[in-house]
Amino acid sequence: MSFDEIKSIITNQFGDIIISEDEKATPKAIEIAAESLFKTMTCLYEHDQLYFDMLSCITGLDNGPEAGSMEVIYNLYSIPFDHHLMVKVNLDRKEPQIDSVSSIWKTADWLEREVFDMYGIAFNNHPDLRRILLPNDWEGYPLRKDYKHQDLYHGITVAHEDSLKKEEKGEA
Repeated sequence: MSFDEIKSIITNQFGDIIISEDEKATPKAIEIAAESLFKTMTCLYEHDQLYFDMLSCITGLDNGPEAGSMEVIYNLYSIPFDHHLMVKVNLDRKEPQIDSVSSIWKTADWLEREVFDMYGIAFNNHPDLRRILLPNDWEGYPLRKDYKHQDLYHGITVAHEDSLKKEEKGEA
């Protein structure tokens, strides 16, 4: 199935919900509004011609404080039909939140937790949204562009690039 056919099915189901598309992306990508995510993803999974049965990856992206936005990017694959699709959603950086897709794909459970842990993007209706890589009391979200590294964690010096450079110069 071609990218245009996939877009056509989405448009026939929901009208003009595709904000933009990127045919140069790998896989080819569409951007939709956050409010449309759950119903679109449900369709992509349940539609008999699409059946995107595999959620390969969920990624966060911080566009920076200047842009005021963040993105959540989903990579989907249909094993029986061998087609791929990337779905992007743009979020407000001040309170980034979006609906969880973990009720559609079980793999989203841990993938959403990782995006939450690293970027602070909240997934509404997630069954267990908590940190997965860092301790529960860690401060901040390390992959945000304005993240400030902790110097101490429970009285232990946290080694990060800035502290290692100071150590090399004998400033520590």
